[in-house]
Amino acid sequence: MALNSLYVKKGFEQSIHEGHPWIYKNAINRIRGDFTPGDLVEIKDWRGKFLGIGYANPSSYIVARILTRKQERIDERFWRKRLKSALNFRSKTGIAELDAYRMVFSEADFLPGVIIDKFGDYIVLQTLTLGMDRFKEIIVRVLTDLFPVKGIYHKNDVPVRAIEGLSQEDCLLFGEVPDEVIIEENGVKFCVNIAGGQKTGHFLDQRRNRVLLKDISKGADVLDAFCYTGGFGLNAARFGAKTVFGVDVSEDAVATARRNAGLNGFDAVCRYDVANVFDRLRELEPKGQRYDVIVLDPPAFAKNKKAVEGALRGYKEINLRAMKIIKEGGFLLTCSCSHHISWDLFEGVIFEAAKDAGKTLRVVAREGQPPDHPVLMGFDESLYLKCLLLEVS
Repeated sequence: MALNSLYVKKGFEQSIHEGHPWIYKNAINRIRGDFTPGDLVEIKDWRGKFLGIGYANPSSYIVARILTRKQERIDERFWRKRLKSALNFRSKTGIAELDAYRMVFSEADFLPGVIIDKFGDYIVLQTLTLGMDRFKEIIVRVLTDLFPVKGIYHKNDVPVRAIEGLSQEDCLLFGEVPDEVIIEENGVKFCVNIAGGQKTGHFLDQRRNRVLLKDISKGADVLDAFCYTGGFGLNAARFGAKTVFGVDVSEDAVATARRNAGLNGFDAVCRYDVANVFDRLRELEPKGQRYDVIVLDPPAFAKNKKAVEGALRGYKEINLRAMKIIKEGGFLLTCSCSHHISWDLFEGVIFEAAKDAGKTLRVVAREGQPPDHPVLMGFDESLYLKCLLLEVS
């Protein structure tokens, strides 16, 4: 069946040639044909030269997302090829041997609008766009062919779906998914609540960065701020921390963190509190509380470009407060998970916080995303996670 055609304005084809998979509203010349939002379209330059095939939704600021730059049919064979390619990449990089990992990372795996995480025998699928939501049945069919999977859960509680005109209702797509799944990461057991947890239930992208705590946690007093279900703090406990204090605003997350501590036999080491981290950091300094290691892993402060200025103020505030309660020669592991905050902006605001706190910093490690969250060159939006391990004196 012939596809409708979407034409981009003169000059806007350059970013497509450079590998960027998005076409914004201001780049659109016209869409030719009887078009329904979410339909597949042939993408062409202003002269009519073929650029690729994607799906389009004029109600979104990102009007079109490119699936392929070849003349090929977008059928079940196409989805099978793409999903197998994503799996082969993870096999070659050793990721597929892990108990839990990200199987598909949207545009960086050439499947824009799709997130797939694997937790043991269970899979969590997110379809973030109208165009991709139409193919979820095919994706499920291919996944069950490729894996001895026991259950697939469609996790739809993502605000971007509303922009696409989609609901945020979660549902079971295949098999059964239990209330909790136990996974192992870096030798630490975690209870994952697939249906009720944030995102897909566990932040898989910090797996390698948690290992940065290995050499600095032995005998240390550790503060795990924005601890969620205890990821960094439990790794610190495994590496020999004397005490771990975790703080998060979510009661459900803290309850799970306590359960995870018990699951690993760290009850005597780890304690948790439900509190606003900004408030708690301000309270700790006048009380004279000091830590050898502090972890700051906040949620994305900048979800869009307009939020960058406020986000930088937030990053400066928490890092400044943390530096004031780190013991001399202690360590700060600080993170940003917003692609709108570049490395330059992030390191700049950390440096400003250090100057205001009267501290000197030495970089121990500068890390980012693991291979199951690959960065696609030419698509800066796929680079979002920044992680700095710093000595503070």
